[in-house]
Amino acid sequence: QEEELWAAIKITACVLGTGLLIFTAFMNSLSWYVQNIWDTSGHFWQTTWLKFYYLFEGKEWTIFLLGAALVPSLAFWCFNGILMVADVTGKPTFITRYRIQLGKNDPVDTKKLRQAIYTVLCNQVFISLPMLVPMFYIMKWWGNTFSKELPTFHWFLVELSIFTLIEEILFYYTHRLVHLPVLYKHIHKKHHEWTAPIGVVSIYAHPVEHILSNTLPVMTGPMVLGSHIVSITAWFSLALITTSISHCGYHLPFLPSPEFHDFHHLKFNQCYGVLGVLDYLHGTDTAFRQTKAYERHRVLLSLTPLSESIPEATKRAE
Repeated sequence: QEEELWAAIKITACVLGTGLLIFTAFMNSLSWYVQNIWDTSGHFWQTTWLKFYYLFEGKEWTIFLLGAALVPSLAFWCFNGILMVADVTGKPTFITRYRIQLGKNDPVDTKKLRQAIYTVLCNQVFISLPMLVPMFYIMKWWGNTFSKELPTFHWFLVELSIFTLIEEILFYYTHRLVHLPVLYKHIHKKHHEWTAPIGVVSIYAHPVEHILSNTLPVMTGPMVLGSHIVSITAWFSLALITTSISHCGYHLPFLPSPEFHDFHHLKFNQCYGVLGVLDYLHGTDTAFRQTKAYERHRVLLSLTPLSESIPEATKRAE
């Protein structure tokens, strides 16, 4: 028995040792290829940025306006334009079959939609755009925003993490603030006119709320870090598309789950944050965690709608 045990140990050591060597060789090869790809792409983006910079002759305000306003706005309206076609026409069914609140906005009220679009445009033009002026001078003071050298990809990932953390904190507490009865009645109630939200209403809000909850939480991170305009452009675009997804009313395959914020619009007193971390710590997601919506709150990795695979529980016939 001792000989058999020893033989088993040697076989196990041999298998594990061989596997470790193969895994190490594989990881070394993979990291080498990834590094080469990154070096090549990094050179491409650096060259592209310099061409863009010299195209506008280093005019910083023009570059800032294009990066912080125009590109994010185009991303917002292109993404929501597709969603609005589905909201109004009910087609393509590839999108509409993933509706979260079944029977709601089917189709959307076009009069109500036009009012929402008008308000959103006003918020973007008369509030978001002027707020970029003081931000521009703050970024100029940092001195890094218009550097000819792009930040490294690794630093950009660090920035995104910090931006997300700052946004989560500021949005959660300002959002809870506007849910106080006196502020809700005069300010936040406008946003909650949509109990079954659609993408474009992500920034359909009272001007005060648009400043406190929509704009400042997103702008603060780049201003704190003195980020490059390319980082700002990517972050603003990502933030606008992400909030559009959380309001869109469709749980689409391979995109972040909108169930969390959709539940907030449905119940009003749950799920105030973006990531849900502060909701968990403050206990403002307890009711949500007891619902089918919580079970569906994950990335859909198949083409079967979660409303079909995890349907709402039917009431027992009395």
